[in-house]
Order: sequence, then C-alpha cells, then structure tokens
Amino acid sequence: MKKLLLSFILITSVMQLGFAQRSLIHASPSTLGFDEVFINHKVDSIIQMGIDSLAFPGAQVLVAKNDTVIFHKAYGYHTYENNQPVALNDLYDLASVTKIAGPLPALMKLVDEGKLDLDEPFSTYWKPWRNRKDKKDLTLREILAHQAGLVPYIVFLEKVVRDSGKIKRRFVHQSYNNRFQGQVYDGLFINNRFERKMNRIINRSDVSDEKKYLYSGLTFLIFPTLIEQLTGTDYQTYLEENFYQPLGSRTLGYLPIGKNYVNDIVPTEVDSLFRKTLVKGWVHDENAALKGGVSGNAGLFATADDLAKLMFFYQNYGRVDGLKLISAETVKEFTKVQFPENDNRRGLGFDKPLLNNAELALADAYPSPLVSPESFGHSGFTGTFVWADPENKLTYIFLSNRVYPSRDHQKLYSLGIREALQDVFYRAEQK
Repeated sequence: MKKLLLSFILITSVMQLGFAQRSLIHASPSTLGFDEVFINHKVDSIIQMGIDSLAFPGAQVLVAKNDTVIFHKAYGYHTYENNQPVALNDLYDLASVTKIAGPLPALMKLVDEGKLDLDEPFSTYWKPWRNRKDKKDLTLREILAHQAGLVPYIVFLEKVVRDSGKIKRRFVHQSYNNRFQGQVYDGLFINNRFERKMNRIINRSDVSDEKKYLYSGLTFLIFPTLIEQLTGTDYQTYLEENFYQPLGSRTLGYLPIGKNYVNDIVPTEVDSLFRKTLVKGWVHDENAALKGGVSGNAGLFATADDLAKLMFFYQNYGRVDGLKLISAETVKEFTKVQFPENDNRRGLGFDKPLLNNAELALADAYPSPLVSPESFGHSGFTGTFVWADPENKLTYIFLSNRVYPSRDHQKLYSLGIREALQDVFYRAEQK
C-alpha cells in the first residue's frame, strides 16, 4: 500500500510540474568499455559514405549503454545546398516510428488496465467491424503483428487530388472555417468529414484469406480515435499526461509548428503532388497530413534525446525513474515474436530481428546480426530508426531525412547504412 501511495505521489508531482526535468547522462565510450577510436573512425566513415552517395544530406547517431549516452554526433546539413548544419537538438519527422511512440504505449496501457484484450475480436472495441464478415473475427494480436491480412496501405491522396493534379475544393480549402478545421499545411485545411470518409474506406477494405506476415499500417490510422473512445480523453492529451511528461520528452509530439520550440526542424521532401513546396514542420506522410497531422501511423516529431528517453523506458520494461508506467509483463508480451511458426518476425507493433538474424552476415541481416533476439524497435519512411536491446542494454537511434529532396533516394536501404552503424557499437564493446 505504501508503494502504491508513493507511486501516486511521485506521478502527481510530475504532472503538477509539467514536463519532468530529466537530463540524459553522458559519458565517453571508453569509460564503459568501448573502443572509442574504433567507433569514431567507423561511424564517421560510414556516415560520410552515406552523404557522398546522396543517401541523405545529413544525419545524427545516438547510442547509449544502460541509460548513459556514450555517443551522440551530428553530420552534414539539412539539405544538399549545405546552408544549415545538422544540430544535435534538431527536430525530425519520425514517420512510422510514430507507431511505437504514439498509439502503441497507449494500447499497452489499456491492455494493462483490462480495457483491451489482445485475443478478443477487434470488432469488440471498433464497432464498424462487427458487420464486416472478413474483419469481425480479427484479433488485436493478429493486427499488431501484421498477421491479419489487411491491405498494406491506401493512398487517400487519390480522393483529394484530381488526375489533372488539381485539389478537390470540397475536401481541401485554402482558409480555415467551421467545416475545414484540420490544417494540412500552410494555407491548406481539410474538410472535417474527410476523416470519417477515410475510416469508411478502411472499414470496407479487403482482407486476405491467407494469414501470413504482411505489413499494414491501416489500423494505426484509426487507433487514436479508439484510444479516445476507451479513455474518454483527447488522444494527444492522453499521451502527454501518461507518457511524454513522465519521461521528460518535451519535444516528442505532434504539430511542432506553433509550439515555439527553439529547435530547428529538419525538412523532408519537396512535394510536387499535393503541397507543391518543400515540406518542413508538417508531417511528410500524406495520410497523416489528411488527418490534420495527428495520426497513429505518422506525425510525431522529436529530438534524438527525447527519443532516447522513450527507448530507455521500453528497454527498462515500462519503468522510468522508479515509476512503473506499464507493467513489465505487458511490455515483454508486446516485444516478443508472436507468430514465428508463420515465418513472421514481428512483435506487437514492434519490429524484431530476422528470425535467423544471428546466423547471417551483416549485408543480409536486419538489423545488426549481433543484436539479441529480445531486442526490438522500428524504422521510419523519412529515414529514421530506433532500436532497444534489453539484454545488451544498448539503445541505438539514427535520424536522417533521406527523402530530401525526393523519396526516390533509396541508398539508405541499399547500402545498409543503419545496420552497419549499429553493428559498429556491438563490435566496439567486444574489442
């Protein structure tokens, strides 16, 4: 009882203070047993190769051992014009890393509280699926493990932009009014009813009869609404109060424009289809943009430091500064492989190493072949990557804007840059 009371007092204190003043601990790699010369040489050369190959104009790497940052370095520039160097406190569009940084902790907490059951039909909680023959029996476990047979992606932009390239005015206006309240970009506002249209299309989308691993982000578009329904709290407020504030992750959030951050925001793509300009400060993903920038599939921005705090929280199985925000049992359930018998490596929402990862060469592995089977993380389309390894107590964060100036830049993948960088730190500790 005393422990419960103490936890309540501590959590209340955090909430009253707003964001906890949590500074990360830093130490040189050598003090924790790493070969510092090896790390600096290898990381610098890999990053320079990436910049020279036009994999990205700039990037940063953060690595921590235990909860201590042993490496955090910025490289290159925001764009290939080399006008603004990358800074350690820059804000990045996290893209699909949003999935494990936004809706997923909320879903985990709801499972903890018995408000969600992983093995009940999702239609128990999402009413529109109760009358859909191909969806009514799908479980949340199958959905989060990408084992449900859902369509991978729906391009909702096709509903907004005509074949001629002109925007349909019934869906998007250039000024705010009562019917167009969700802001998509500077001078672009989405019809309030469009989100319901998106949900209807998702609800009616096809489901494959073959149950095998097929990555789908569709339900992450509707998770924020589900979370609001189950908690009775605004989605963003729920995340702030239950996770970002206790973690001290001040910059982790949606819609950074207007929050008066001193941090610079790294641009993403020159959008030739919809926004007709360089996207900066607004979510790159078009589906998230059409939801006013607040979605479960994309939309979060953060600094590397604030992402590290989130990954420490996961690596410590739901605890931060002695406070239990989510039970260890729930975190372990979400971060374990769910359907290995179907050659599916995924956890619940989390990405996992390839099932035979340790047996592979670096060029074939995902991520580094030296990560433990217990490790987990996620990647983002814009060029972001986060990974936590509870067994080795290593946290790895890579941030870039590889989609600048175009998403056609694929060298980040083909060169295996993120895996190679992560591998350096595992090898450096073994020396």
